[in-house]
Amino acid sequence: MKKEQISVIVPVHNGQDYLENCIDSIAAQNYDNLEILVVNDGSTDKTAAVCEDLKKRYGNVQVFSLDDVGVSAARNYALLRAGGDYITFVDADDRLCPGVLEYLYERINATGSDLAGCRFVSWSTEKEWETICASDAGETAAGAPVLETCFDSYHYLRDSILQDNCRCWSKLYRKSLLAKARFREGLTVGEDMLFLVDLLPFLGKAVETGYPGYGYYQNPAGVMQRPFTPAYMDQIKCWELAEQKMLQIDGGLKSRTAAKIITAVMLTVGKIALCSSKERRKAGSYLVRCRELLREQMQVKGSAGYLRKGYRLKAACFYWMPGIYVRCYGFLQAAKHRLQTDLEWRRDERKIL
Repeated sequence: MKKEQISVIVPVHNGQDYLENCIDSIAAQNYDNLEILVVNDGSTDKTAAVCEDLKKRYGNVQVFSLDDVGVSAARNYALLRAGGDYITFVDADDRLCPGVLEYLYERINATGSDLAGCRFVSWSTEKEWETICASDAGETAAGAPVLETCFDSYHYLRDSILQDNCRCWSKLYRKSLLAKARFREGLTVGEDMLFLVDLLPFLGKAVETGYPGYGYYQNPAGVMQRPFTPAYMDQIKCWELAEQKMLQIDGGLKSRTAAKIITAVMLTVGKIALCSSKERRKAGSYLVRCRELLREQMQVKGSAGYLRKGYRLKAACFYWMPGIYVRCYGFLQAAKHRLQTDLEWRRDERKIL
C-alpha cells in the first residue's frame, strides 16, 4: 500500500550553486510518495533556470516564484500549497542524508508523535559529504538502535528548545500540527526557534532521535556568516518574543530565557565588532541597545548560571568596558582569521610542491 505523502519545502534565494544537489538528495530518498515545493524567493542569479531544469527532471517538483519576501513568508506560501500529510523543511544549501525521511516517518508513527526530529551533521566540502553518505547511516535507519527521547509540549520546551534544538529543519511534522501556526514574517535570524515556540500550545508529543539524517552545509555565504546588518538584531527580537510565550507556560523559566537573550546580545555584539571602525560607528545605536538589554537581563536572578563560561566572561567585559571589548574582540577575530588563511595557504602550497 502506498504511504502517505510527505511535502518537502525548499525556499531558495540566489542558490544556483547549491539547489541542484539539494533537490537531488531529496529525490533520492527511499520514501516513495514525495512532493517537493521549491520557492524561488527573488533570486537574481541563475536559480530560476536551475528550478526549471529540476522541474523537468523530476515529476514531483513544483516551482513557485516570489519577489524577495523573505524565508518565513516563502515557507508560509508553500505551506498553504502543500498537499502532503506530513511536511518537512530543507534549506537550499543543505542536503538530506540517505533514508532520513523514511526513518522520521516511521518514528513519528511508531511513537504517536506530532513531530519527529533527527541530528544534523555539518559538512563543508564534497569529500566530507561523500564520507557522511558512505557511513553506517543506512544501517542505522534499517533498525540498529538509535537513542531517542519523547517529550510532551512542556518538556519539549524545557529540555529541547531551551537546550538549543531551535531549528525548524531536520524535523518531520504532521500537517495537522502546522495548520495551527505559521512563521513570523519579516524576521531573518531566529525565526526557526520562534516557530517551534508558537507550535507548543498545539503540540501533543514530539520525538527527537540521534539518527544523523540532515546534512548542514557550513556555507561561507550563509546568513550566520554574513557581515552585520540591522536585520541581525532579529535574533534578539525573536528571543524576546519567544520569552513572552515561554513565561506564559512557566514563569519559572525566566532565568533561562534571560540567559538566551544575553547570548543573542553577545552574538550580535560580536558581529558588530567584526565591522570596520567606520561601520562600527554607524552601528553605535545598536551597541547602545545591546548594552541596555544586557543590563536588564543580567539583573535577572540566576541568569548567569545558565550561561556558558565564555559568555559570562564576554558579557561582563562588554558591560563594563563596551568600547574596549568591541575593539579588542574585533582585533582578535581578525588576527585569528589571518592565521587560519595563512595556514590554509601553506597547506595548499605544500600540496602543489
